Amino acid sequence: MKNRVAQRMTTLSPSLTLAISAKAKAMKQAGESVVSFSVGEPDFNTPEHIISAAKAALDAGHTKYTPSSGLLPLRKAICEKFKKDNGLDYEPSQIIVSNGAKHSIFNACYAILDEGDEVIIPEPYWLTYPEVVKVCGGVPKYLSCKKENKYKFSAEELKAAITPKTKMLIFNSPSNPTGAVYNEEEVRAIAKVCEEAEIFVLADEIYEKLCYNGVKPFSIAKVSEKMKDLTVTVNGVSKTYAMTGWRIGYLAAPKDVAKAIDSFQSHATSNASSISQYATIEALNAPEEEIAAMVKVFDARREKLLKLISEIDGVQAVEPDGAFYVMLVVDGLYGKNYHGKAITNSIEFADALLDAEKVATVPGVSFGADDCLRLSYSLSEADIEEGLARIKKFVSELK
Repeated sequence: MKNRVAQRMTTLSPSLTLAISAKAKAMKQAGESVVSFSVGEPDFNTPEHIISAAKAALDAGHTKYTPSSGLLPLRKAICEKFKKDNGLDYEPSQIIVSNGAKHSIFNACYAILDEGDEVIIPEPYWLTYPEVVKVCGGVPKYLSCKKENKYKFSAEELKAAITPKTKMLIFNSPSNPTGAVYNEEEVRAIAKVCEEAEIFVLADEIYEKLCYNGVKPFSIAKVSEKMKDLTVTVNGVSKTYAMTGWRIGYLAAPKDVAKAIDSFQSHATSNASSISQYATIEALNAPEEEIAAMVKVFDARREKLLKLISEIDGVQAVEPDGAFYVMLVVDGLYGKNYHGKAITNSIEFADALLDAEKVATVPGVSFGADDCLRLSYSLSEADIEEGLARIKKFVSELK
């Protein structure tokens, strides 16, 4: 018998984020007191005016197919968003609305990568990037980023990583999992390297509104017309508007790439949810006071988390400037034992911590950083305090 499952599926690794989240949820359902730092979604509800827009769309009967690329009013609103926030001019034909930013990333890779094309992925990386690249026939090539530079790579390091087979750089700023944010000067230097090598950039800007310390992100497509023609910019409403379950992401691309993506999506999934699209029009057109309020809450949680981590011997944190994650460096504790159980890597650390103290984190190996755990601060300050107290207790019992 021939293989029942296609060979390309054997290259995929399961998501440890979802696996640990599922284990933590099962423990909660069993009545255990679990503090979860593992989930990458805001704990705020979707703003009421956005929910009302969805209800109005339902009442108006907007429940039919839309163009595969998305409703024209929504694509126009996205063009206006790019102009206002990023200084970028796009036509609606260059915008593709998809079922979440993850779907947009897959579409971009599927449209651009040929078998064997190399894709540079800065490390630590969001765990889905290499899986998407592999299933689209590409070859991930990792560019290690140093803790000392807040997990940011330099233009010189990028240039050294490029080979004749390089087709794309995946550029995530603000970053999941590190919270790294590249400033304009850094972005322009990176863009110059990409322009000279004529490689595409997949710019994942899903966390662009979630920045702290006065840091401001800068869109790489803004650098020049040439760079814009080499860039696919991905964004969405999941993080900024607490709309993770609505599944709306979008991208802006050069016309030929956008046309190819639209053609593919028309066969693969057709359009994203019509109701969610109408809700997204409301989200993009509304004032941003709610976003500012959410960012203020996240910033307070970030500072609380960093302070509490600083009080635990043997671990350290790399301060994030964006998103809502902290990389907790724990490899200084490897080689120790927890009640006779050896801790030698991030998976063993995360498993033992969850079993012993009911604290869910994500092993850094998922992101190419086995010396760390990722902590999300999309949970209440009370839960952050409780969770860090439990982590401190766990660390104190390592021998």
